Amino acid sequence: MQLSPRYGDEPIITLDGDPAAIAAPTVRQRRRLVEVLRSFTEDQWSHDTRCEAWTARDVIVHLDSTNRFWTASITAGVQGQPTRFLTGFDPVASPATMVAATATAHDEVLASFASSTEAFAELLESLPADAWSLPAEAPPGHISISAVAHHALWDSWVHERDILLPQGITAAVEADEVAACLRYGAALGPAFGLTIGSTRRGSLAVDVHDPAAAFTVRIGDHVDVLSGAEPAELTLQGDAVGLLETFSVRAPLPLTVDPSAMWMLNGLITIFDQPTT
Repeated sequence: MQLSPRYGDEPIITLDGDPAAIAAPTVRQRRRLVEVLRSFTEDQWSHDTRCEAWTARDVIVHLDSTNRFWTASITAGVQGQPTRFLTGFDPVASPATMVAATATAHDEVLASFASSTEAFAELLESLPADAWSLPAEAPPGHISISAVAHHALWDSWVHERDILLPQGITAAVEADEVAACLRYGAALGPAFGLTIGSTRRGSLAVDVHDPAAAFTVRIGDHVDVLSGAEPAELTLQGDAVGLLETFSVRAPLPLTVDPSAMWMLNGLITIFDQPTT
């Protein structure tokens, strides 16, 4: 399915809290992944991942391209000229086409990824406090640079696990990374629903452990994420990482949910054309 980003002055996703706090976990996760990859053997680069038909090398080719997109998007946002590149972008077919067209050996892939990672990290580390609230482009549309960094962290965090878990390598679980990814991942599905015409309204509360996180997602004309688990139509509890895997379309929902509330969780399934079972 092609994306239909919502552009303009009203961001489709807002997250409360310190907007600059996302810099540290985003930079840490990116640099950690580079260091893990430096020890990979040729067999590990060729190993299957949780992304259908993609090897570890293919996933890194994809993440290298996203590093460059995030850097360009945020740079344009800081300059007051947020981009509009993603209209009509297919989040399944377009990345697959780009990966298939890249024939670079894994050592060159790593060098390119390390370079784009450092450029992205240095950009985030250089941003002044007032820049984090400026609009920039991500798949849902124009959102704050802070929210763009949340999307970048969520995407890379999931793909790190896509590479490591099938190889029996334990993936790092940092509390601030998981909490940020959960907050954004819970908002992303409903936001994508709005971009394709959903008019539903509702609220979702998350109160999880290991690591602990609690927040509420309010869904209206846009999606607001607020700290603290308030009374909501749907409350999700349990293991934080397990729930994040569900939000990221990597695992089934680990608890029973009333079918009437499933629309709050199915936005990514629709966008990525995934089966619901």
